[in-house]
Amino acid sequence: MEQGFFEKVYRIVCTIPRGKVLSYGDVARLAGNPKMSRQVGWALHSNPRPGEIPCHRVVFKDGSVNTGFAFGGPEVQAALLSEEGVEVVDYKIDMNKFRWDI
Repeated sequence: MEQGFFEKVYRIVCTIPRGKVLSYGDVARLAGNPKMSRQVGWALHSNPRPGEIPCHRVVFKDGSVNTGFAFGGPEVQAALLSEEGVEVVDYKIDMNKFRWDI
C-alpha cells in the first residue's frame, strides 16, 4: 500500500469535526479511491499519531463502531464519541443524524 494513501486518510480524518462521524467508505471516496474502504481501516489501525488523528470518528457504513477498535476496543470508541455528543446506542450511531455532511 502506498504511503501517500495513508497520509491522505490521516489528513481527511483530522478534518472530521467533533460530534460527527464518517464511514470508512466516505473516507476512501474523499481520498480518491472509493473501493479502498478496507485500506482506510488498515491505515487507521496503523495510526502513527494516536490522540492527534481522531480515528474514533470513523465507523462502518451502518453506523456500527469497530468491534476491534485498535486503541482499546468498541467500548473506548463509543465512549470517545459519546464525550463529543454523538449518541451511541448498542454500539451503533444514527448516520442520518451524526454523519458529517461533506
